[in-house]
Amino acid sequence: MSAVLPASAMQADAEVDVAIIGAGACGLVAALRAVEAGADVLVLERDVKPTGSTSMSSGFIPASATRFQRAIGTEDDTPARFAADIQAKTKNRADPGLVASVSEAIGPALEWLADSHGLEWIVLDDFLYPGHSCHRMHAVPEKTGAALLQRLATAAEAAGVMVATGAHVTGLFTDEERIRGVRITRTDGSEEHLACKSLILACNGYGGNADLVARHIPELDGAHYYGHAGNQGDAVLWGQALGADIRDLSGYQGHGSLAHPHQILISWALMMEGGIQVNAAGQRFSNEHAGYSEQAVKVLAQPSRFAWNVYDQRIHEFAQAFPDYRDAMEAGAIRRADSLDELARQIDVDPRALSDTLRATAALQAGEGVDEFGRDFTATPALKAPLHAVKVTGALFHTQGGLMVDGEAHVLSNSGRAFPNLFAGGGAACGVSGPDVSGYLSGNGLLTAIALGYIAGHNSVGR
Repeated sequence: MSAVLPASAMQADAEVDVAIIGAGACGLVAALRAVEAGADVLVLERDVKPTGSTSMSSGFIPASATRFQRAIGTEDDTPARFAADIQAKTKNRADPGLVASVSEAIGPALEWLADSHGLEWIVLDDFLYPGHSCHRMHAVPEKTGAALLQRLATAAEAAGVMVATGAHVTGLFTDEERIRGVRITRTDGSEEHLACKSLILACNGYGGNADLVARHIPELDGAHYYGHAGNQGDAVLWGQALGADIRDLSGYQGHGSLAHPHQILISWALMMEGGIQVNAAGQRFSNEHAGYSEQAVKVLAQPSRFAWNVYDQRIHEFAQAFPDYRDAMEAGAIRRADSLDELARQIDVDPRALSDTLRATAALQAGEGVDEFGRDFTATPALKAPLHAVKVTGALFHTQGGLMVDGEAHVLSNSGRAFPNLFAGGGAACGVSGPDVSGYLSGNGLLTAIALGYIAGHNSVGR
């Protein structure tokens, strides 16, 4: 049970300069920065082995004005351009100061991780993710979140960062002015008290808390949660007890392409390369290029709450560059058919309806007519046999609302006062996606995890 406790109740077993809750991307980046600044740091991770939301993500991080972009010929990206793309997706509903802070910090953060800690970055330049005006999606060479987390963990170990696993923080000790320490519950039920000079909340959001999801995101009540079960909203609950400014709890990242029932993410690159989604009636139901986050709600609105991704051999071969897609192939999630009629039989839809859908799509790709859902098909060729399909559903990936922070990643109170030694990043902090699913721009989750971890780690030292 998470709680805020009086500092007088703390009986400290040990003390550190900076305590960090959560050993995901945000927590490890913050730890690396704080250790670099000379602090004694301890990362507290509730799991026996850190996994969390980072390892479940694609591992793709949007960043502007990096040398990695320039190496592929992207010369004209800037933090201001990136910020404009973020705000265009949110319809200017994200906090402008927070947007500016993370869009300016993320490029230097990735270059610092490369220069100081040996992380390798590549920029994905074979297609544009929805909402981004240029190629700025960075990844480690393996192109997975698990590999990103492993590389960060390796860097943390090399830097001497201490990580305590099986250490579930269940309470904060405060004297109303400052955080004085934390209560830790171990896997055997025993408790420890740790005093700290600064505390960084890097413990993600509340996607694993069904009651909070039902209250703040009712449209996804009962939907599959593709995230870490430990994301129970501790930071939000602590923030409420402390009188923190909490915003955009209705904001979240969904995804409209989670293989069902295999629960494997199918990259939205299939849609961007010319694929379509059809429902059980064999009909398209949306603009597949509007964004994969809001597509979750559209897929869940279909009969039986699922859809089929339909695409051809060209896209199938392209998709095999993504490890998740290869996993889906091995799991038997991908259907293949030499003809439209055969595919219709395999996915149990009316062949005439599916034929009509593909015929209409081909006409749009030839520049004939205007799509009723607003998608531009003219940049990709028409689908042709052999065809492929994968059954998908919509899912909640992670929440985007949380504790409001200032430009130094201090948590802010309802009155706008900064808590002097309390910081937040990643899913614990309010993100830059605004108040609903449609504001999520590809990569926003890892953007705020790494950028705010980078900012918080530096500013937490000496507080």
